[in-house]
Amino acid sequence: MKPTLTHSDLIPIAKRFCEAFGKKHHSSLYGVTDGKAIGTFVEQEFKKYISTKFDTDIGNSANGLDLPAINTDIKVTLSKQPQSSCPYKDSKQKIYGLGYNLLLFVYEKQDFENEQTSLLKFCSCTYISAERTGDYQTTTGIHSILNNKGNSDDIFAFLCERMIPADEVTLTKLADEILHNPPPTGYLTISNALQWRLQYKRVISLQEDVEGIIPIVKKTCS
Repeated sequence: MKPTLTHSDLIPIAKRFCEAFGKKHHSSLYGVTDGKAIGTFVEQEFKKYISTKFDTDIGNSANGLDLPAINTDIKVTLSKQPQSSCPYKDSKQKIYGLGYNLLLFVYEKQDFENEQTSLLKFCSCTYISAERTGDYQTTTGIHSILNNKGNSDDIFAFLCERMIPADEVTLTKLADEILHNPPPTGYLTISNALQWRLQYKRVISLQEDVEGIIPIVKKTCS
């Protein structure tokens, strides 16, 4: 009987997957430039890899999180433009985080014309806990206001300047909540859109240790 997947299992299994996957050539990816297609392929391969070793629920992007049992979503992105999108649920996500953990794979792709195959290597793989998935500039800006003895009016004005997508009544309530429950510092860059646009350069280039952000693979991305 296979053991149940836990958060502590995810880190070592992701590391082993990155090492194994980076050694395999994939004919189905030769010539493919569609990042979404490549991301889907990597996600499916990782889920298969987990399923051979652990007993866990496997989700998909259509019905929610990829790994719902451990409240974690998988993101796969190219190193040259490390970004992805996620569903917009609430304006508070930009401040308090997405509400779930992220497992971020950042790849570099090389095509071999003679063999008609591709090699995908991960220059970065990072686990980002839910409380660190807020927007960096928004959360650090809030901390600056609070450290300068700001009040709810100051926070409201800041939220308006940051164009947090909500009406005035919602922003007023949110400002009061922030005053009494300041958010942790987020490490993503989150852009407003019909879906949130998540950018990961800060996480990838992070040098200091941050609680809740675990580098699994860390190499120099080209």
